[in-house]
Amino acid sequence: MDLGSNHFELFGLPVGFEIDSTQLAEKYRELQRVLHPDRFANASDRERRLSVQHAAQVNEAYQTLRSPLRRARYLLELRGVEFDDERQTHLDPDFLMAQMELREALAAVRSQADPFAALNRLLADLAREREALETELARHLAQEDEAALEAARQIVQKLQFFARLQEEAEEIEEGLLD
Repeated sequence: MDLGSNHFELFGLPVGFEIDSTQLAEKYRELQRVLHPDRFANASDRERRLSVQHAAQVNEAYQTLRSPLRRARYLLELRGVEFDDERQTHLDPDFLMAQMELREALAAVRSQADPFAALNRLLADLAREREALETELARHLAQEDEAALEAARQIVQKLQFFARLQEEAEEIEEGLLD
């Protein structure tokens, strides 16, 4: 079975940031039914091994396309934009200052009179910021010029900060629930 040359092709989607999530989910379920290793229990070793590899490829592609951050990064990589997460940390000072303030607010959540309310406000702020960045990202990814691709790469880096902050907030929330 030909699984396509890229994740979008695999799911029959046009290459782009905006995707039909319903179509993605439907095609994912269809591919899982066809490729699931259980369907190859009586097949040769080679066919079973290929089934496992194909199922893993489908899972990875699905996880990439369903996440706006991972999808954007993948799109940029398809267009030749490289990421070096260890070295490319040049973000504007205003953004970095805002990140420090958000981290401080997150660290102070536990000491608030109502930590759940404080955490919910912070999570709502993060969601608004993330949505605004994703809108801007979609605009840049719709263009092909180098400046737009560089702007999109920088937005992906910013979204990575928000993703880490979101994870930390969720960990704090779990701690508060315990």
